[in-house]
Amino acid sequence: MKELTFETLIAVFEEMFGRGLFWAMIVAFVVVAALFIVVVIRDSKIEARRLVRAELWAPVGAVIGISFVFYMTNSGLADIGGPIDAIMLIAIGVAGAVGITILAYIVQSFRGRKETA
Repeated sequence: MKELTFETLIAVFEEMFGRGLFWAMIVAFVVVAALFIVVVIRDSKIEARRLVRAELWAPVGAVIGISFVFYMTNSGLADIGGPIDAIMLIAIGVAGAVGITILAYIVQSFRGRKETA
């Protein structure tokens, strides 16, 4: 592999997760992103209290993301071999944390909690 192209990345992720699961994750990402945009436009701001409560779920999302990738790749912490592995592990944890934070914020917003000052 001399060049890293977008098509190559898609092929690698399809091979790693399976075609159906990979595209289901892409669809889930698009739906959650669209819902977040709808919530922000509807409320015309990001509620600080909701965001702080949603951030409490970030560590859970990081653990879920890392565990999911370890499960899908049949590997574990003992298989981390170098700096790029550690960087990818951190990136996966951050992605899981951000994803669950956004999802928790959306759920709180649709539950209709009224914030009082």
